[in-house]
Amino acid sequence: MYQAPAQDDASQDETVVDTTQQWLEKAVIGLNLCPFAKAVHVKKQIRYVVSHAKNIDTLLEELSAELETLAEASPDAIDTTLLIHPWALSDFLDYNDFLDIADAVVEELELDGILQVASFHPDYQFEGTEADDIENFSNRSPFPTLHLLREDSIERAVEAFPDAGDIYERNIETLKKLGHDGWNALDIGQKKH
Repeated sequence: MYQAPAQDDASQDETVVDTTQQWLEKAVIGLNLCPFAKAVHVKKQIRYVVSHAKNIDTLLEELSAELETLAEASPDAIDTTLLIHPWALSDFLDYNDFLDIADAVVEELELDGILQVASFHPDYQFEGTEADDIENFSNRSPFPTLHLLREDSIERAVEAFPDAGDIYERNIETLKKLGHDGWNALDIGQKKH
């Protein structure tokens, strides 16, 4: 889990965003875990928001605001948002429970079918896996992160990538070849396994 250095908020936010961008570039794009990420990254259409929330209520307020911001923004300006929350929901089970609440917020804002929330966490664990199984690392980020996506963008990406249904299996194969030592060598600000 991220330990905030003794610095002002702006410096902390910059460190969090820089670390997240390294993870995106080295792992998500570098290992091609998400073939759709490179285009929005290159076009600078990813909004990075660092939450200072330390509780669920504050994080919910920020999530609602960011969902509305994304819904109102032009996709050419903001195609997707990473709401990074280093100081809230550090426990994966609590984070996982929160995802149902996040989906309910999307529905309450009447954005269901327009936006969705994907999940990344330093301790991400798929059901039926052991904590250190390498396949979990496809969703492991340096900090707890809610990824806000446009449904239209997902549909366009899937049309452009006809084998989208195979991404998960391909990621498992990539990560198994890479192994824990290879993951650690990426040096992306995560705890070593």
